[in-house]
Amino acid sequence: MTISLPPKNPETTQNIEQITYSILQNSVVPVANEIDSNQTELKKALMSLGKSGLLALQIPQKWGGLELNQQDFWNYQLLVARYSGALSFLQTQHQSAAAILASSHNYTLQQQYLPHLSHGKILLGVGFSQLRRSGETPIKAFPTAGGYYIEGTVPWISGWGIFQEFIIAAKLPDNRAIFGMMPFFETNQSNGNITFSEIMPLCAINSTNTVSATVKNWFLPNERLISIKPANWVQENDRKKILRFTAFALGCALAGIDIMTEVSNKKSQAFITDAIHSLTAEIERCRNSIELANKNPDTDFDTKLHLRATAINLAQRCAAAAVTVASGAANHKNHAAQRVYREALVYTVAAQTTDIMEATLKNLVRRF
Repeated sequence: MTISLPPKNPETTQNIEQITYSILQNSVVPVANEIDSNQTELKKALMSLGKSGLLALQIPQKWGGLELNQQDFWNYQLLVARYSGALSFLQTQHQSAAAILASSHNYTLQQQYLPHLSHGKILLGVGFSQLRRSGETPIKAFPTAGGYYIEGTVPWISGWGIFQEFIIAAKLPDNRAIFGMMPFFETNQSNGNITFSEIMPLCAINSTNTVSATVKNWFLPNERLISIKPANWVQENDRKKILRFTAFALGCALAGIDIMTEVSNKKSQAFITDAIHSLTAEIERCRNSIELANKNPDTDFDTKLHLRATAINLAQRCAAAAVTVASGAANHKNHAAQRVYREALVYTVAAQTTDIMEATLKNLVRRF
């Protein structure tokens, strides 16, 4: 069933949340564990969001988007993460690609892709996490007449067999990075090619079909160039948007609470109820603090870093609490607590920087 969104008005945000919640309850919750391991079920869930135009929420209205502000988009991401880590992770790859294209100066590419992204008529992945790596870059770009030659390895791209194309990032000799459109299937050019690895056997969100790409002497014409970013762009972007991924961690934490609540309704143990109330209060305090930080442009980086680490810690603890109250049943691979526990691992390391690693470890180290 397709649910149409109304024209944008002051109530649109509430409508989006209501529609998203309805889709998640009807199309995701009943098959959440299958979505985690089955690509077909994951794509069906993705397209259930696409049918209602929810796959490119931050792009301008003229391109078919809804221009959600930062906080409203954060709320949407948290809601999806609460019910499926695999769906949350995959749709945010596509949402990121849409945002990158929307900020491009290549109007022809925008015309070609942007009107088709909200409804998933075209699905795009991203491959730029390698820019976070220190030392020698795994993939390079070399300027030439009419474009660039690209050579190297993209270590992580999700969505094989689901996305048709992906946005690649490759470093230039001066350490700037180019972003361009690439086919997400094995392709040969006259003197170059792109090939892909086998699907990586991940411990969580395995249905996202993550692969690496090997690019040899690939010519990217200027017509397929999205943008050129300055050196250290990704590091500065990570600092600027450090609270972005807290939505996923807190969504995972709430998923743990949901499991605890379900168990509590059956076991009626007061200590479980007490734990639910205590953890829920922590989540709400963290969520409110993140919202205030997002609204205040003067919030310092250390405060944001603390909130990021706190959100990660809550995902870890709530997932562990869900496993605890589920008892031995949580050992089963297909138990919801097992899935959420694995998702907490993903959100612990997603878009991780050295600063986030250090802050996360400080939260984990406890002294008697």
